[in-house]
This record gives sequence, C-alpha cells and structure tokens, in this order.
Amino acid sequence: MGIAQGWPAGVEARPIEKADAEAWADLLAAKEKVDQEGENYDADNLLEELDDPKLNAATDTLGLWSGGQLVGYGKVTGPDEVVDVDRVFAEGAVHPQWRGKGVGDALMSWLIPRATALHRERHPEAPGEIGVGAISTNTSADQPFSARGFEPCRYFFGMERDLGADPVPDSPVAGGLRLVGFDPSYDERLRVAHNEVFLDHWGSTPRDPESWRTWFTGSRTFRAAQSFLVLDGERIAAYVLGYEYVADTAATGIKELYVGQVGTRRDHRGKGAARAALARVMTVAQEADFKRVSLGVDAENPTGALGLYEKLGFRMKTKSISYRRPIS
Repeated sequence: MGIAQGWPAGVEARPIEKADAEAWADLLAAKEKVDQEGENYDADNLLEELDDPKLNAATDTLGLWSGGQLVGYGKVTGPDEVVDVDRVFAEGAVHPQWRGKGVGDALMSWLIPRATALHRERHPEAPGEIGVGAISTNTSADQPFSARGFEPCRYFFGMERDLGADPVPDSPVAGGLRLVGFDPSYDERLRVAHNEVFLDHWGSTPRDPESWRTWFTGSRTFRAAQSFLVLDGERIAAYVLGYEYVADTAATGIKELYVGQVGTRRDHRGKGAARAALARVMTVAQEADFKRVSLGVDAENPTGALGLYEKLGFRMKTKSISYRRPIS
C-alpha cells in the first residue's frame, strides 16, 4: 500500500475509514479557515466519498495522525474509462498547525507513487498523467508542484451570482423544444446525453451507470427540484443539474445552489437551450429561498460557456489551476 515509509516524528499513517469521517471534516474545516477556498464539507459528504464503489479506500486513501488528530490526508482516484489520457487525480491537505514540518513532503512522496501504481493497475495500455490542483491564491503550492515535475495545464473559474438583486433574464426555449423538470424516468437518457456532450471537454470521461448514480443524480446533494431538461421530442437537447451543500450553508450562512452540470448536445448548440434551462434553474432556486447560485467553468471551454454565464450575471470569484505530471 505504500504507507510503510518514514513519516515525520509523531505521525502515524493508515488508510482512511468511515469512522474517521468526523476527524476528516475537522481537518478540512481547519484548512478552509486558512486557505479560504470556498469549500466546506461535513462528515456525510466524506462518507459519501468513502462509499464510492470505485474507490478502494484501503489502497487509495491515507490518513496521517498525531494522537487522535488527523493532521493530513491523501486520496487518489482514476477515471472509469480513458478517452485520450489516463488522468489520475491526487489530492491532499495538511492541517495548518502541521505545515512546515515535513508532512506535506511526505504526503507527496506517497501520492505520486500511488497514483502511478493506480494507472498501471487499471489502464497500463494508455498514456498516463497525474493531476493535482490548487486555488490561484495559494501561491505556496506552485513551488513544491514544480519541484516534483508538475506543470500548469488548465485554469478553471469559480463563478457566482446573487439572487434577488437583479432579475433573471427572460430566456424562453426555441420553438419545438420543451423545458421540463428532472424526473427519474429520464435518468438513463440523461447519462447517455451527458457522456456525449462532454466527450470534447478536457479531463472528462464517460460515466457508467454506477458512477452516474453515485456522483450525479444519486448523490445526497442532488436537488431534482432545481434541475431542468430541454427536450426535443423525447430526446434530451440540454440540461442543468443543481446541488446543495449544506456544509457550505452552515459555514457561510448563505443558502447556495451549486450548478454541477450544464450541457447541450452538439446539434442544439447556439439555440439558447442551456441558457433557458439555467435561467429556469435560477428562478426556481430563488423561489426555494436560495440566495446565490454558483458554478465552475473551464477557462478554455470549447462551447463558449463562460460567455453564457457572464450574460446571465455570473461573475468570477476564484481561479483554480490544474497541474499535470506525465507518468513514464
């Protein structure tokens, strides 16, 4: 498992278990207070991650402990399928009180070999790379990443729009199309449409039914009442899916709807279908007492999504950087 290595004095390592969810949430809360990345998690969020049937927590998670406190963690995940490159993502964090003591260096010394091993176990026939990410305001991340052979490769914007201050622009669907709320009867068609829509998006890979249920419409954060589809007959032309993270509301005092997916099939792009669905989501979110809507977008999104969001009143709040390191 790669955990029987030297660790800083007073630190012990073992895989993360479900019983560790509260300690994991405490670590991330301490990190957020210092790093201000706008991400908050409770134990239920983290239990959902550990319940992912595609995650082998015994080999692909690591908790670093000092006494009864979780002072650092690492996690490695890979895609279900490979489209062009097998991108294995590594993530981790160190408690602010333990930074500068060698914990982060030791963590990276576990993450890189484990991500490499996961690639070789699952998709050895494909070219591979390890991906890590950091918010742009975390300037201390660039040096250790660069020192280990990572290079910036992509930028993502976190955008938000307050509800109530400015009216949501009127955005009717084009003739022949219908705007409907999400219904479970459309779920499999929606998965197939999503896989088609995101085939040309960087870093995206097709989702199988199990992964789709776990992280999309089966997630405890999914809000069907704030999710809409645009139909052409019975074929899904576009869609917008909404999510609510109650840990964010608890931390900020602001009830926020996160738009996790926005997509339009190629033959319907440029017709305002996604705009109509997103405008409807914003309207029903306001009616449900959400105060803000947020989303993330690839700065190089090939469909012009950034312009769409700006026209609907979204403004950039954060910028994140994705780094990559080839697996040789």
